[in-house]
Amino acid sequence: QVQFVESGGGLVQAGGSLRLSCAVSGSTFSARTIGWFRQAPNKQRELVASITSDGATYYVGSVKGRFTISRDNGANMAALQMDSLKPEDTAVYYCNTRLTTWRANWGQGTQVTVSS
Repeated sequence: QVQFVESGGGLVQAGGSLRLSCAVSGSTFSARTIGWFRQAPNKQRELVASITSDGATYYVGSVKGRFTISRDNGANMAALQMDSLKPEDTAVYYCNTRLTTWRANWGQGTQVTVSS
């Protein structure tokens, strides 16, 4: 069973930065695309950023230029550097992996709260 452990969230003022980490176990990590998702209260979970096994990245429009996704295949870990944070970035952040579809199981997530 693949397990995801997210960490690094917290409370930060608008304009501040946070770096989230994702540890993945039980998976062929290096071959998979890694994704960071977020879910705000009363909203659907959305894909924020992803990085393929070849290092190609995707960012949702609202975070382009502010967030940077990275991966460390040797450590089975991924990171999301979040700069210039805005109150609308407040959400629980999750990571997941896929070959063709995202895993059905999710970790506990890490809470990010941005105050105005």
